[in-house]
Amino acid sequence: MSELGGLDILVNNAGRQQYCESIEELTTAAFDATFKTNVYAPFWITRAALRHLSEGAVIINTSSVQAFKPSEILLDYAQTKACNVAFTKSLAKQLGPKGIRVNAVAPGPYWTPLQSSGGQPQEKVQQFGADTPLGRPGQPVEIAPLYVLLASDSSSYASGQVWCSDGGTGVA
Repeated sequence: MSELGGLDILVNNAGRQQYCESIEELTTAAFDATFKTNVYAPFWITRAALRHLSEGAVIINTSSVQAFKPSEILLDYAQTKACNVAFTKSLAKQLGPKGIRVNAVAPGPYWTPLQSSGGQPQEKVQQFGADTPLGRPGQPVEIAPLYVLLASDSSSYASGQVWCSDGGTGVA
């Protein structure tokens, strides 16, 4: 890392989402796996990266609109995404004096492998995103520029914020 001059941008974007119809059916193993992926991993990765970040560096965490408008079938996932929001805001206060900005992106319904790999019941996948004012889910190419903006100097005064891209649902 030192040969490259350090780390300028850290994006915590990995996520796990598995729907479960009832809290009584949510297993300890599934709950732990979701928290380990969505909460523990960004914490430990960020902690390890800090020694390589200097003034002007940027951390971008991926949350979700589920943090603000949770679905009844994504109980554990929604909890973890609310944790990501709190982590972002707290870390922004902690790292701001060092000149490191921290923000989060909260995607709404975006078509990603999370949906077809158990993130939604199969019968709901075809209607995924249809209830947004835009009437469809977003595509990854539509949210990528938001990450680029947050990583750039064009947003140099933004820190501790959650940036939402949700097809007009206005939940964040």
